[in-house]
Amino acid sequence: MSLDVSPALLEQAERGEVDEADFVDCVRTSLPYAWEMISSLVAQLKVDGGEFADNQTPPPSEQARGQLLRALASDAIRGALQRHFGVRLAFQNCHRVAVFPLDASADERLARFTSVRGQLLNQSPELRDC
Repeated sequence: MSLDVSPALLEQAERGEVDEADFVDCVRTSLPYAWEMISSLVAQLKVDGGEFADNQTPPPSEQARGQLLRALASDAIRGALQRHFGVRLAFQNCHRVAVFPLDASADERLARFTSVRGQLLNQSPELRDC
């Protein structure tokens, strides 16, 4: 799944610097499932507080799964989303997205989530082919 880049945004890129707000808007419109997932987790974190908020429900389709993979596997997209929402993003398997606050209070929990141990403990036979 590629981004749906407008001619104006492509022109910006060809000229040099791209306005990050325009790039974020391109991500929002191109990857709506990923955008909604991350937006809802950010809202949950703000409302509930705590060390992090995460999703453990697999995406409803392969297209949705592809959007999550595209958003979180791309350093540029992931970085822009983190700056836009003011969070740190973490990702396990093909669907478990987590958002962590920027402050140091969640550093230990983020380290556990992104550790080799955390990855291994999050495995299940149902997710083997995701």
